[in-house]
Amino acid sequence: MAKNTNKLHGKDLRQIGFTDDKQISLALDILDQRELRKLDKGSALALLREIKADPYKYVRDQTWRPLAQELVPQPSRDVKLNPEIKDYRRYGESFIEDGARKQMDTAMQLPVSIDGALMPDAHQGYGLPIGGVLAVDNAVIPYGVGMDIGCRMALSVFELPPRYLEQRRDELKKLLHNHTRFGNKEVFKNPADDPVLERPEFKEIGVVRGKHEAAVKQLGSSGSGNHFVEWGIVDITEEENDLNLPLGQYLGLLSHSGSRGLGAAIAQHYTKVAMSKCPLPPEARYLAWLDLDSQEGQEYWRAMNLAGDYASACHHDIHRRLSKALGYNPLAQVENHHNFAWKETLADGREAIVHRKGATPAGQGVLGIIPGSMTAPGFIVRGRGERDSIQSASHGAGRRLSRTQAKQQVTEGELRRLLRDQGVELIGGGLDEAPMAYKDIHQVMAHQRDLVDVLGSFTPRIVRMDAGGSGKSKYGGE
Repeated sequence: MAKNTNKLHGKDLRQIGFTDDKQISLALDILDQRELRKLDKGSALALLREIKADPYKYVRDQTWRPLAQELVPQPSRDVKLNPEIKDYRRYGESFIEDGARKQMDTAMQLPVSIDGALMPDAHQGYGLPIGGVLAVDNAVIPYGVGMDIGCRMALSVFELPPRYLEQRRDELKKLLHNHTRFGNKEVFKNPADDPVLERPEFKEIGVVRGKHEAAVKQLGSSGSGNHFVEWGIVDITEEENDLNLPLGQYLGLLSHSGSRGLGAAIAQHYTKVAMSKCPLPPEARYLAWLDLDSQEGQEYWRAMNLAGDYASACHHDIHRRLSKALGYNPLAQVENHHNFAWKETLADGREAIVHRKGATPAGQGVLGIIPGSMTAPGFIVRGRGERDSIQSASHGAGRRLSRTQAKQQVTEGELRRLLRDQGVELIGGGLDEAPMAYKDIHQVMAHQRDLVDVLGSFTPRIVRMDAGGSGKSKYGGE
């Protein structure tokens, strides 16, 4: 069958002055309608030039109205913050840096804000602070969700004793080498298939459509930064643990990663859209929101949920590969996510969009994992449904030092000695993720006793992180 050389592509529209991805997607979708497919490439480009030059002429045209409405200049409407900061609960306030508190104060001045909370692991980010929980009215804030949409924790517990880890340490290290991939350079030669890759959003939403190929390649891989896959020891300490596990210790596999390039592209695109539609004062500009009744708001909501499901599929693939290679099926699994927005009913009966940027859902009876650092335990928890925290808890220990500060203040020798003393082997990683860069997880947990019940712990022993594609480390792994 002959290739259709008349078909327009995004680059053709960019050459005649279209810069907005949504407008390009709209134009291509309209041109794909049956009655317009007969247009040759030159005629189609000429028509699009005319519509771009005078969109008012086409706002009543039934076919081209959606594109014309997008091209008509919108009047500027600066959104003002409320002068009063709505009250919100801060957990471990003396433990939280001023930058994070000030960012949360600003979020509580938004006209759409209803309620908020700041977790004890909070630190400064973009827009909403990491560890910030914000409930708003019928709107979604892309940077209130964050760049790594749907980032999550996943734990598998195996019917193997802790001594298995010491007896088979080299074998378990090899499994991490062979069955995990990290960063932007590593992907599986034959990535797994998953139903999430067939979702209609990949055809119907422009920015998502453009990331389909990358999503296929990156399935089952992990990001860089603080993302990891690690073997360790699970210690179940509560008899009533909702996992059907007897008290005792087990081999565990813990992973932390998100939605890869797909989530980042969605966040970047819709943050720009929100900032153009909802101009805020400089200190609040990254808190621009999309009304959920708008087309852009609905598009982002669908794209966000897709990214969350894609992140989950990546974790399932990681655990499937390693479980198969280990030769054992898990006795129990726990998974939870953060960097997301949920439709929830608040304690006063109002429906709200609850953003948890680096915060763990902790509704009544909800299970989750709150990790420490590579030399500190994480905790398996069950939510208590505390209303003041908007049914949330911390998502980890939280940073004490920025990445730059960690690289400046921690030496390679210090990190190597700490890992050796704690009996931890690190494959990959760097000084920016040194345990010294993180808060004391035990102090963090002490500040949220009212938010979660601790059912058990996970202590890391063999950790793999991104190493810039080399798969090697200067700190004790290979």
